Amino acid sequence: MTHRHHGIDYVELTVTDLDRAKRFYTEAFGWSFNDYGPQYAGIRNPAGGQAPEVGGLALGERPRPGGPFVLLYSTDLDASAEAVREAGGEVVDGPYAFPGGRRFHFTDPSGNELGVWSER
Repeated sequence: MTHRHHGIDYVELTVTDLDRAKRFYTEAFGWSFNDYGPQYAGIRNPAGGQAPEVGGLALGERPRPGGPFVLLYSTDLDASAEAVREAGGEVVDGPYAFPGGRRFHFTDPSGNELGVWSER
């Protein structure tokens, strides 16, 4: 499986108790996780093997306003950030490095916050 340029690629849920959330999603839906420390767990792709993760659970004090955080994928992160600005959106965080690549967050003209990530 590969990532699609500018396709919805990853959904991140903010949870208040990471262990409890992992137990819930495992028991309710059979999800499995990649642990990245005490504050984050990646949701494994149900296709298994080397398939990219489909989302993550991020520890936080409360769920993020507006619900889950949607991430798009980009083959050229800097060009995507510029395209957001040119289209009337606002880059509100980044680009910055994170384990697995780089990403930035933006708001659309209605105020919805999304992110875009790239492997480089």
